[in-house]
Amino acid sequence: MEDGATLLWILAMGLVMAAIALVGAVTLVLPEPTLKRLLKPLVAFAAGSLVGGALFHMLPHAVHASGGESLAPWLWTAVGFTLFLALDQLMEWHHCHLPPSEHTAPPNALILTADALHNLLGGIAVGAVFVADVRAGLVAWTAAALHEVPQELGDFGILVHGGWPPRRALLWNFASALTFPLGGLLAWLIGGNIDVSFLVAIGAGSFLYIGAADLVPAVKRACTFATTSGRFVAFVLGVALLYAAAAL
Repeated sequence: MEDGATLLWILAMGLVMAAIALVGAVTLVLPEPTLKRLLKPLVAFAAGSLVGGALFHMLPHAVHASGGESLAPWLWTAVGFTLFLALDQLMEWHHCHLPPSEHTAPPNALILTADALHNLLGGIAVGAVFVADVRAGLVAWTAAALHEVPQELGDFGILVHGGWPPRRALLWNFASALTFPLGGLLAWLIGGNIDVSFLVAIGAGSFLYIGAADLVPAVKRACTFATTSGRFVAFVLGVALLYAAAAL
């Protein structure tokens, strides 16, 4: 596909991803018990989609681009995993050094900064997949979007809990999400000069970290067998959906 068409795909899907930040408005109309009941299965489904996207779409592209003999894709996958671990630990470290009175309400500026960085890296990763192959990029975008819905709901709740009115929280949450299309644009610009397969592998590592290390711990424990089973099925459905998309 021509570079111009690829760029349009990257920018269009990046802006749609940014618009997902406005999903927080749902919390204003849905009853809280309903929202809580839907959120954890959605998180489990998103976790499965991210893991499936990394294993069945992003890693195969990175390995194929390297000729299948090099360890480089696996190294860059480890770099992506480690990078997101470091970002996660930085957030936890900062939170632990807050005064006790602030532990229940992390500073909104910090939340937005971390979210903007997260979205920038995610945009670079997904944009790199688009540069390699638009069809695989759409699949990677879908997996990332499924993760963004529960995350943006959570971010919106944190901002409101931090004292901001809902309108302001939505506006700033959307602003921080605009770094996603910016990341996609950077990936396209880089892709015109160098092989971006290493960015695809870094993206796979980030998907694996977010899905397995970030989301799974949030849903793996439940008080009833039915709840646990439901979340497990949601995770498996996420993996299966991404496998089916790769097999088509």
